[in-house]
Amino acid sequence: MHALRALALAAPLLWSCAGPSLTTRHHDQQDAWQRSAPAPPAADDPFAGHATLERQALIAAVLARNPSIASARWAWRAALARYPQDTALDDPMLEYGLAPASLGSSRVDTGQRAVLSQAFPFPGKRALRGEIALAEAEAAASDFAAVRLRLATLASLLFDQAYLIERKLAVNEAHRALLSELREIAVARYEAGTASQQDPLEAELEEAELLHRDVMLRADRAVTVEQLNALLHRAAALPLPPPPAALEPRAPAAGARDALLDRAFAERPERRAAEARVRAREAAVDLARREFLPDLRVMGTYDTFWEESELRPMLGVELNLPVRRARREAALDEAKASLEEAKSMRAGTDDQVRLSVARALERLAEAHHALEIVRDRKLPAARDRVDAARAAFETGQSDFSAVIGAERSLRDAELDYEETLVEVSRWHAELARASGELP
Repeated sequence: MHALRALALAAPLLWSCAGPSLTTRHHDQQDAWQRSAPAPPAADDPFAGHATLERQALIAAVLARNPSIASARWAWRAALARYPQDTALDDPMLEYGLAPASLGSSRVDTGQRAVLSQAFPFPGKRALRGEIALAEAEAAASDFAAVRLRLATLASLLFDQAYLIERKLAVNEAHRALLSELREIAVARYEAGTASQQDPLEAELEEAELLHRDVMLRADRAVTVEQLNALLHRAAALPLPPPPAALEPRAPAAGARDALLDRAFAERPERRAAEARVRAREAAVDLARREFLPDLRVMGTYDTFWEESELRPMLGVELNLPVRRARREAALDEAKASLEEAKSMRAGTDDQVRLSVARALERLAEAHHALEIVRDRKLPAARDRVDAARAAFETGQSDFSAVIGAERSLRDAELDYEETLVEVSRWHAELARASGELP
């Protein structure tokens, strides 16, 4: 009886502890979730009063307003709410029985029986359930970070796209003005009898082509604004400030490849999520093994069916007998298979991290090299060619086709410069994402 009483008193401590470290981790995650709340927007229009669209302001607005980010954040909150559920004890059970024939009897006392019982899982089961819940919550937190990273990168890329469209429109407009000047020169020379009728017609055809390109670029601009408004959770037709007139060239990436890879493995949210899911599956395997061990139920009884008053209060324990091994062995096989699946997904994520870092570094180096060539060699040569061809045509030393060819080459070089400048910016953003950093 002394041993039974001791077991009943010690059972809550021996059978049910989930571990203080798990509770601390849960509180830390709750604090992190609270800190992840975006600042309330100062106004319905985040760009009111802005003369130009700035990259950082755009990214900040997307992170604060996009509903996909809010959805991922609430999914994280839902995962956090699993921990207190999975680590809680079952509700205590209260049982009451009455012998109706004993009511009002003069021969026997009223027959009653009351039982209060509490179930306690085998030691370690609650801690493992808590570990699974916390690991899944950590994976959800990393999923939230991955959504923020993806949308921030997309906002940066759309900013570059908007800038490029505006620059193409500006280049198009400048060359329309240039072609208008050249056409006037060609008309004057034709009227003077020093040039053929073909020359002003050729200039007219080039201007028509630029007019058509202008219409296409304006349509591209409208689509880009609609995409940005979708990211910002705004009506598609709402206007946005224009991007800046110039994009500053960014310096080449700093740091060696190995250092960038180390940072990517440490900071990339997809990698952290995969690692957390492996931990959850490992705990699930351990839990499946512990299901072969019995759980305990402690009970206290008061039974007036006993005539001797000393026998009426009772303490007792119950143990389930885990004899249905086929079910438990199948559950263990399932847990092991899920663990191998999670490990394979982690390995695939590692491969993607290595590939994304390597590709971004290679493409960024290529884009910087191309930018130097276009800026230092191609553009100056194209400008000189236009000046030389125009001077030769005006003095009758060359035909108009040479001027038109030079103008096309200059236009292509100017567009090439802007596109390469945007490629540099794009691959900087891709490298930041590959390393787990916001652009």
